[in-house]
Amino acid sequence: MGLPIRFAELPEDASNEEYEETMAEVMADYAARGIERVAFADLYLEDVRAYREERLRNAPVEGYWPIWGRNTETVAREFAANFAATVVAVDDDALDSSFAGRRFDADLLADLPDEVNPCGENGEFHTFVYDGPIFDRAVPVETGERVTKEVGHGDAVVHYCDLLAAD
Repeated sequence: MGLPIRFAELPEDASNEEYEETMAEVMADYAARGIERVAFADLYLEDVRAYREERLRNAPVEGYWPIWGRNTETVAREFAANFAATVVAVDDDALDSSFAGRRFDADLLADLPDEVNPCGENGEFHTFVYDGPIFDRAVPVETGERVTKEVGHGDAVVHYCDLLAAD
């Protein structure tokens, strides 16, 4: 995309306060580099957008929601046809561990249960996007170990797939 990658590292069990402090530092760094807006891929969760807007209220950058309000099935199909992504985290309440590490494509969309949002908008899964029309070149990654962990205070189970730098 012609932009340097900015990693925001958090402790494994980061508190919400630690998350917010880290994100504030990232936004300040972006502003220092001349970045004026940060895009979010939220589609319809009003509370999530309101949270982000509140965090950005005093930030030196603005939020931008380019796909807000679009139909999630349409967005998912368009995305799968044009981008390459890997599912890196799966909420056990929504999907089984076999989804961790899968490519986000038409086959994955066909395999999703009806109650799972095809964009993972409710936190059912998360992806890492590594190629597509906005990339100068693909980010070289390959899937690594798959692990299952209890998160929070043991009230949630998440299946993860590590991504490793590829040559």
